Amino acid sequence: MADFPLASSHSTLNRQRTAKSARDSFSAYNSKYLTVPQNRTYLHSSRINGTFEAPSCMESFSSSIINNYLDGTQGGAMDNVSPSGMHFRDSKRKVDYVLAYHYRKRLAQHPPGAGSPEPMCRSASLALVSNGGTRKGRAEPQRQDGGQHALQERPGPLGAEVIELGPLDTLEEEKRLQREEYERNLVEAGLEIEKDPENKSQGLSFVRIHAPWQVLSREAELLKIKMPTKKMYEITEEGGILKTLNEIWCKLTEPLQPQVPQQENTKMKSLSYPFSREKIYLYNIKNKDTFFDNATRSRIVREILKRTSTKARNSMGIGTLIANNVYDAAYPLHDGEYEGQNDDMNERKLLYQEWARYGVFYKFQPIDLIRKYFGEKIGLYFAWLGLYTEFLIPSSVVGIIVFLYGCITIESDIPSKEMCDQRNAFTMCPLCDKFCDYWNLSSACATARASHLFDNPATVLFSIFMALWATMFLEQWKRLQMRLSYFWDLTGLEEEEEHPRPEYETKLLQKVLKNKTITTENSNEDEKEKLTWSDRMPGYAANFGLILFMIMLTFSAVFGVIVYRITTAAALSFSTNETTRSNVRVTVTATAVIINLVVILILDEIYGAVAKWLTEIEVPKTEKTFEERLILKAFLLKFVNSYASIFYVAFFKGRFVGRPGHYVYVFGGYRMEECAPGGCLMELCIQLSIIMLGKQLIQNNLFEIGIPKLKKLFRKLKDERTEPKEMDTNQSKDPQQWDLDYILEPFTGLTPEYMEMIIQFGFVTLFVASFPLAPLFALLNNIIEVRLDAKKFVTELRRPDTVRAKDIGIWYNILSGIGKLSVIINAFVIAVTSDFIPRLMYQYAYSQNGTMHGFINHTLSYFNVSHLKTGTQPENSPFAQDVLFCRFKDYREPPWSQNQYEFSKQYWAVLSARLAFVILFQNLVMFLSVLVDWMIPDIPKDISEQIKKEKSLLVDFFLKEEHEKLKLIESFIARDKQKHKSGTKGERIRAASFCQFNQSQKGSFASFSSQHTEV
Repeated sequence: MADFPLASSHSTLNRQRTAKSARDSFSAYNSKYLTVPQNRTYLHSSRINGTFEAPSCMESFSSSIINNYLDGTQGGAMDNVSPSGMHFRDSKRKVDYVLAYHYRKRLAQHPPGAGSPEPMCRSASLALVSNGGTRKGRAEPQRQDGGQHALQERPGPLGAEVIELGPLDTLEEEKRLQREEYERNLVEAGLEIEKDPENKSQGLSFVRIHAPWQVLSREAELLKIKMPTKKMYEITEEGGILKTLNEIWCKLTEPLQPQVPQQENTKMKSLSYPFSREKIYLYNIKNKDTFFDNATRSRIVREILKRTSTKARNSMGIGTLIANNVYDAAYPLHDGEYEGQNDDMNERKLLYQEWARYGVFYKFQPIDLIRKYFGEKIGLYFAWLGLYTEFLIPSSVVGIIVFLYGCITIESDIPSKEMCDQRNAFTMCPLCDKFCDYWNLSSACATARASHLFDNPATVLFSIFMALWATMFLEQWKRLQMRLSYFWDLTGLEEEEEHPRPEYETKLLQKVLKNKTITTENSNEDEKEKLTWSDRMPGYAANFGLILFMIMLTFSAVFGVIVYRITTAAALSFSTNETTRSNVRVTVTATAVIINLVVILILDEIYGAVAKWLTEIEVPKTEKTFEERLILKAFLLKFVNSYASIFYVAFFKGRFVGRPGHYVYVFGGYRMEECAPGGCLMELCIQLSIIMLGKQLIQNNLFEIGIPKLKKLFRKLKDERTEPKEMDTNQSKDPQQWDLDYILEPFTGLTPEYMEMIIQFGFVTLFVASFPLAPLFALLNNIIEVRLDAKKFVTELRRPDTVRAKDIGIWYNILSGIGKLSVIINAFVIAVTSDFIPRLMYQYAYSQNGTMHGFINHTLSYFNVSHLKTGTQPENSPFAQDVLFCRFKDYREPPWSQNQYEFSKQYWAVLSARLAFVILFQNLVMFLSVLVDWMIPDIPKDISEQIKKEKSLLVDFFLKEEHEKLKLIESFIARDKQKHKSGTKGERIRAASFCQFNQSQKGSFASFSSQHTEV
């Protein structure tokens, strides 16, 4: 057999050899593309351990790769490029999925005397060994000089050939063998494959996958995918006033509706049923190519990719291969470009025009189209985000009203007027030792007036309103979720059996291999191996220890900021500049909050990475378990990180200061910081607003926009740097859709999207008593966030795999938990942090005329300045001779009392009132929340009736179709019997006349005729 290399000069010979198999497939293909059926000889282009381009050899495999590109040296390949970039090169078969990988090859290095280095082909296939794996023959590795392995084929008719392999070449060859085996297994599973030629020394290549009808129908039946049947039924709408209001609402919001194609008759719905090949007559199949939409097709292919295995490393599915860098990526294609000069409209372009642009921020979201394009899981996220944003509108309006109430009543607020009145002349005790002088309370007038904006009776009502708002939001979401489940055919959706994660399989394989070396013959081999708690114990211990460490790190960061406040306040108090000393509190508060924000942003990024790593070392079995554990860890760490400093200001700052003459000192001489004269609520408001706005502006928007663009640029530069500048004659001038999608950022899940909204939900509900404008800022952020997320999904991310989900999962439980926690926290903020309870107690228990006159004097205690410790008195004070008593904010006995400076009766009365308010507020709001929950059913009445109606219609439809099918079969049987009778009678007449005419023939023939007649 003559040896020849595969080159452009032999293209005619190649076409002759492949003509027969090519005729069996698609005749429209160029002769350089080959379609080969299974169990048939075909031309195979391969590399041996990545060292040289293999010749064209006639080999036979049990299964082959379809449409493998053979000759990459001619430029005619451009002529066969799919014009839409969405199909195989025959422009008929749709690309349902794409696998991308990088390859690398080099010329072979032959030892001296081994012959010509040009690649040659023999009738016998080479024996390949890679890390102990053999294929088609046997080979023995031999140690060469320099520590390299050589691969030597056993002597054959044509002698031996030795190929030197470097470590990289061995690894590349192993990957190539895994890819070939995996792709053959995909073909065995029924998929059709088209590959790019590897005509450069190294580069990027794509494997395009198409699922034919047989595969789609088989897998749709296995996955129990609901598909529309021929039966249509009318959706009964609610009548009465609700129908009228709904019609009015639809007319008013018509300009806000996105211009997307709608169902012709929205009052009709197709009856859906899990796909079954046996009952294929039930479904309205007009065109097999379009019966399953693109999202369903890619989902089916993904399921096949996940369960198709290779023998190498016992890899199970595409996830393991990507983890082992055999493939770089696996993704479904977008439906074309989202913007361009061509007039061809696709769903991606429609989503961009009507949803993913900032110019359409006022329009509703096309939820049904989002679900159709991205799948139910992503559709539910955007439906939830849209409902949350809509619910922020009434809470923002009420928050603005509360804020305006504070602005309007600020002039009539008696306590702040008393504090600002300089005639009262409340001489306050020094704020620091030695360097601080006595000061007048009227100097804190601005702080007191600002505090009233948020610390007023309306705040209490707003807190109750927000607690009920959170309950109503969750109830309304359950109703909307049920409505979407009905229209999206998710009712009765069963939990699909998930495949184990690649990391779990690797860990399990290591355990199995370890047990094989130590098990005895009496061991029970039938028991299925799995990871037990003892196998995961190191991971659990590391999780517990590191999470505890991270929480302590957050507290340390908060403590560090506290130390900064204390030391900076002390340092600025020493300043000789009067302006600096007068603005100490403002300067310290503003700079400390900014430092806090920076620390929170940095720790947030660290905690996200740590939570992922901690979840990985736990080795969860399935992706769902992995996601839930990751969410819980990330939420715990980010919750503590975001709210630790706010909790400190709300509940701990100023509580452990002590009193004049008996202050609490830290670090050997620094006094603990105390609240401003107007209370800590104003500082809590500043802290909350800066952290919330800073996180939304920097983390949620700038990071979301900037980081993906930087990653995309880095990946592009990396690919340009690693790939040599070689002429690729098979590359079309215009990049195909799979090239464009590969450049995009891979989709990593919805956890970051949900997480930022959940943290924001906490800011809106947990401390809303101190910052009524929080819902307004959240609303403004979310209007941008919806379009930002939409643009990211449509333009910057690869198309995600469609995932069916009937709810938002563990996120609902977290939202419910935050809603319940917000009731308790707001109760304590009102009772402990604000002056609402002391004012209430004074007005109804201690005021002589039932007004707030004298409230400031009532809350200030007396201190004899002669009782100050030596060395703490103000130095060079011009008021030292005139001041006998100074005042400080607390409920304590005066110095002339027997129990001087002890807590007074008023202190214990106010404390009791605070605790009573917490209990009353919490129980009242919880009762109202339960009442709202009970009054609003989880499932809308019309949807509940429709589901029952659909079930009964489905049964009737089945019985009717089966009855018609039975009648059809009976008519066919009757017709066949009638034909059989008439045909038998005619045959007998013809046979009799034939026998009479041939009486001279032999008896054997006559007997044969009679037998034939009977038949």
